[in-house]
Amino acid sequence: MMLYQYHLFIKGNCLTRILASQECWEKLEGSFELTTIPSRLVFYLEGPPAGVDLLIDSVTISCKKAESKTSSLIGGTANIILNCDFSEGLHSWHPICCHAYVASQWSGFLDGIRGDSGENYAVVSKRTEPWQGLEQDITDRVSAGTVYAVSARVRVDGNIHGKAEVKATLRLQNPDGSTHYNPIGRVLASKEKWEKLEGSFSLTNMPKCVVFYIEGPPAGADLIIDSVTIARSEHKQPKEVKSPSGIETIIKNPQFEEGLSNWSGRGCNISRHEFTAYGNVKPVNGSYFASATGRVHSWNGIQQDITGRVQRKVSYEISSPVRIFGSANETEVRATLWVQEYGREQYLCISKNQASDKRWTDLKGKFILHAPFSKVVLFIEGPPAGIDILVDGLVLSPARKLHAAPCPKIENVLYGANIMQNSACSRGLAGWSPMGSCRLSIHTESPHMLSSILKDPSNQKHISGRYILATNRTDVWMGPSQVITDKLKLHTTYRVSAWVRAGSGGHGRHHVNVCLGVDDQWVNGGQIEADGDQWYEIKGAFKLEKKPSKVIAYVQGPPPGVDIRVMGFQISPVDRKARFEYLKDKSDKVRKRDIVLKFEGLDAANVFGSALRIQQTENSFAFGSCINRSNIENEDLADFFVKNFNWAVFENELKWYWTEAEQGKINYKDSDELLKFCQKHNKQVRGHCLFWEVEDSVQPWLRSLHGHHLMAAVQGRLQSLLSRYKGQFRHHDVNNEMLHGSFYQDRLGRDIRAHMFREAHKLDPSAVLFVNDYNVEDGCDSKSTPEKFVEQIVDLQDRGAPVGGIGVQGHISHPVGDIICDSLDKLAILGLPIWITELDVSAENEHIRADDLEVCLRECFAHAAVEGVVLWGFWETFMFRNHAHLVDADGTINETGKRYLALKQEWLTQTDGDIDHHGEFKFRGYHGSYTVEVATPSGKVTRSFVVDKENPVQVVTLNI
Repeated sequence: MMLYQYHLFIKGNCLTRILASQECWEKLEGSFELTTIPSRLVFYLEGPPAGVDLLIDSVTISCKKAESKTSSLIGGTANIILNCDFSEGLHSWHPICCHAYVASQWSGFLDGIRGDSGENYAVVSKRTEPWQGLEQDITDRVSAGTVYAVSARVRVDGNIHGKAEVKATLRLQNPDGSTHYNPIGRVLASKEKWEKLEGSFSLTNMPKCVVFYIEGPPAGADLIIDSVTIARSEHKQPKEVKSPSGIETIIKNPQFEEGLSNWSGRGCNISRHEFTAYGNVKPVNGSYFASATGRVHSWNGIQQDITGRVQRKVSYEISSPVRIFGSANETEVRATLWVQEYGREQYLCISKNQASDKRWTDLKGKFILHAPFSKVVLFIEGPPAGIDILVDGLVLSPARKLHAAPCPKIENVLYGANIMQNSACSRGLAGWSPMGSCRLSIHTESPHMLSSILKDPSNQKHISGRYILATNRTDVWMGPSQVITDKLKLHTTYRVSAWVRAGSGGHGRHHVNVCLGVDDQWVNGGQIEADGDQWYEIKGAFKLEKKPSKVIAYVQGPPPGVDIRVMGFQISPVDRKARFEYLKDKSDKVRKRDIVLKFEGLDAANVFGSALRIQQTENSFAFGSCINRSNIENEDLADFFVKNFNWAVFENELKWYWTEAEQGKINYKDSDELLKFCQKHNKQVRGHCLFWEVEDSVQPWLRSLHGHHLMAAVQGRLQSLLSRYKGQFRHHDVNNEMLHGSFYQDRLGRDIRAHMFREAHKLDPSAVLFVNDYNVEDGCDSKSTPEKFVEQIVDLQDRGAPVGGIGVQGHISHPVGDIICDSLDKLAILGLPIWITELDVSAENEHIRADDLEVCLRECFAHAAVEGVVLWGFWETFMFRNHAHLVDADGTINETGKRYLALKQEWLTQTDGDIDHHGEFKFRGYHGSYTVEVATPSGKVTRSFVVDKENPVQVVTLNI
């Protein structure tokens, strides 16, 4: 079937267009308006390519009544909003606890902003709360059972960066005196242009009062409104297309307006309720909510079959207000998909949140179905048996593609300068104040306590020996503090450093950390375990993405009654680019070597002066990613992985809870298929993981075992997996996260960890056996410092464990190069290879995320002990953390992905030149695989060779 595009023209102006075919008639529609009457007006249709006949039937041009300023028309229906374009000032409009005025071409526009209609618009200012805006009472102009379409032109101004949400809302006052708020539309608005806010609503019952208002931007931002319209919709609202908020949803009967039609209970009972149920619980949206009762399992809940309404390789987002009944404590509620694929089934958790019986909590999440499927069911589950789940509607729709935020401008930053006032305490307590009721005083440390600190020349600049002593502490958060609000720049990474002592000698170690009180949030600036016997350095980092009203930096942590000593407290912005230049030189020494190509053979005597071109095809440094069985069914995702990674690790498919969810029912189907995929594409594979020491990650049947029953299960796991995959996994993470958990050690004794290593080595001697843990590299967790990791590894080795590698996971925020490098240096003293096994960095702005990823990759690539980096995913929605992806859900490579690919390209050597009179060519290149193309008298000859890292100079002889 051929499709042709047809155009409708008047006076050279294209009015509309349509795609038409030979098979059927298509309706071409458009409109035009004449501001002046021309001397001649010609109407014509055109468009198909030359040689294609154009068939035309039933042409109609009719006159439409012009819209009035105060009562526009939608489909011939009058606008019920009075003074819709503010031509009568603020008549009929009222600001909500704020200020408002009308800007026009006569009174002057705001900052040069012209109205969308070219004339008037309203400015809502002096807003101190997000809900403040502009309202109009429409009670006497609406009726129950009618669908109304809402439209307005909006934008924002003032103290705001990027985009902000603007919402249209109804405030409904009920006859019983209660008030209900019904969101009916929303849009992301900016300072740069007008945006169209659209929505719809229908009232099932007529309340006492109906007020329409526009609200939403953060406090301090101005809200600008033009051309507001509410009119009867020409068409009935599709029951399965729109939610009351106006958001398209593929859920049928999303607000239970049709009872429980299309909903069912998953192993339990479900009911629909109005205001009087559950102690007068009021729905957030609409008039009804549903409950799942009689639950005897955590997976019981309310469900809907959405087969035929979702597609694979499309990103969807879910939103559902939920709460619980039957427990005063908070518990987790989840939105889960059951997917029946061809030959297997899987459960996908797409959203989870802590819910209570006090308030509604939003479940929000995203998902993509990668593999072909035959059935999909969405259900709400999670709380323990006996607890009811309440659901106030559910919206499931294709995810909105948001425009990427621009790269933020960071100006006037004095890199390396300490923003803490009087850090050396040379002016007593000037600039310092106590958090809480503790007391601060200045003291001078004896020289012998400072000797080890001052051996480092970098410390001599800011360590004076004077320190702050915080006493009379009656709570953990008390300590010395400073307000630093005006000294901080957004989107800038700040390095934190402070030397601390806790308590006095002989009383054990205490948790001490640097905190940032950012408005009402707590930000971790680094932590350590310290005692009173010596000084300990806290290292950390932070970054602010939104402008705060107040930021306090303080030191806290030990229990009440324990003193804190603080010396040399520094917070300074990090100059990443300056360090990058240093790292490039370091990488040259670590990852490159001198190469001499020598040419032999029949044509060798005649190649003097011949041109050659050298291209490195792959760097020997390992770049990998985790994958799972489902997402490799997405052809685009699989293609990106195959092209851009040479190592893989399975996200879950090799973990014990996956291969033996029920005792005795072992299933390696998913891991077999993933391994086959990797072998087909020549990818090396890490095994993750044989065991997991954190109890929450242990399957329920295993948690019920003790003593010799548990030991037998451990031995069976080792025998089953390692005998099956002997020689096929290059690495194995033996017992994951032993710094953070102790499930096996608590039940089977201290030697069990070393036993796992010893037995694994016997069963698969070729695999390198790794320890693997998180928060080792960034100073943010006192449980997992490099020193504690080294101590653990040495203990394992002393017990005969053949530890062959160190896995540093790398789930990092606000990376600082020298802190990462310092951690790697401390681990490198063991002489074992280090791998970054689960790297991800999270930042909503993809430019900032790209910068953070570059910091991590450059530090690792430049460190001699690091042999590889494995990302913990790269595709949106398939990530451990949000805003960590390299590729958007639709397959677009974002700025973070582009940076990754650019770095990989930077670390490939390309060069050309001429062969010298000795028949040689010398160059310096990265370790890895190469091709060389030589122009010989007989024609172009291509050869391959490999550059290893064993010696400073490598001679490669090539026969041509």
